[in-house]
Amino acid sequence: MDPARISLRPFKLSDADDFFSWAKDERVTHYLRWNPIPSREEALKYLKEVAIPHPWRRSICLDDRSIGYVSIRTESGSDHHLGRIGYAVGSEYWNQGIVTVALRMAVSSMFEEIQYLVRVEALVEEENKGSQRVLEKVGFQKEGFLRKYVFNKGKIRDMFIYSFLSSDKIM
Repeated sequence: MDPARISLRPFKLSDADDFFSWAKDERVTHYLRWNPIPSREEALKYLKEVAIPHPWRRSICLDDRSIGYVSIRTESGSDHHLGRIGYAVGSEYWNQGIVTVALRMAVSSMFEEIQYLVRVEALVEEENKGSQRVLEKVGFQKEGFLRKYVFNKGKIRDMFIYSFLSSDKIM
């Protein structure tokens, strides 16, 4: 995959069809906190109410077509230096290095754009080996195993926690 074809940009309403094409896929949303989007109308609503107003949510684009997302949610108050990263990409784009390229771009951008940000964390379910590999390729450090840490889709799940600091080097 030519990395020059991959970009990050804010979502647009015109992304509704592309967004819906991957956001409806149970394989894509399996590890996410949100369920598959059931219709184009719901996809448009999600873009309007969640993705576009989000302070740092970007569309992962291939040739400027939305194929996934990456977002950072920063904490508030005395923990505002801390952020949590989340991401997904359409299943037809798995195992092509796209997410690795997109996360490298995102990590670089988010530390520039959110200057008070010092630490970004990623929580990954134990069986999500693909996501673990992506984070490690980018330079995230595996810090530990969190037993029965997250309740998601009816189950309490074990998670690995990864971190990337503003002083770390992107790999």
